[in-house]
Amino acid sequence: MSDKAFQDYYPDALAHCYGCGRLNPNGLHIRSFWRGRESICILTPRPEHISIPGFVYGGLIASLIDCHGTGTAAAAAYRAAGRARTASRRCAFSPRRCTSTT
Repeated sequence: MSDKAFQDYYPDALAHCYGCGRLNPNGLHIRSFWRGRESICILTPRPEHISIPGFVYGGLIASLIDCHGTGTAAAAAYRAAGRARTASRRCAFSPRRCTSTT
């Protein structure tokens, strides 16, 4: 397993997510990796993440699904296209440009 998570490749401008943002000091720091053909994420809930004793609150589970799923989808797209993910590769994002087809 690589030491570098999918989320570690996100450019700084996109790395503030509460769930997986490496630049969010108070976040969960969800990290996803390839293990063979599967992606894995291991997260140990902290005591403040319980809803009632013995159960994790739903928001944590939602963040885990969201961030792990998004990271895995991006990594799978790179893998399918034969593109290497490197720290020097940056993605361009423009929130002003949106196209829609119906």
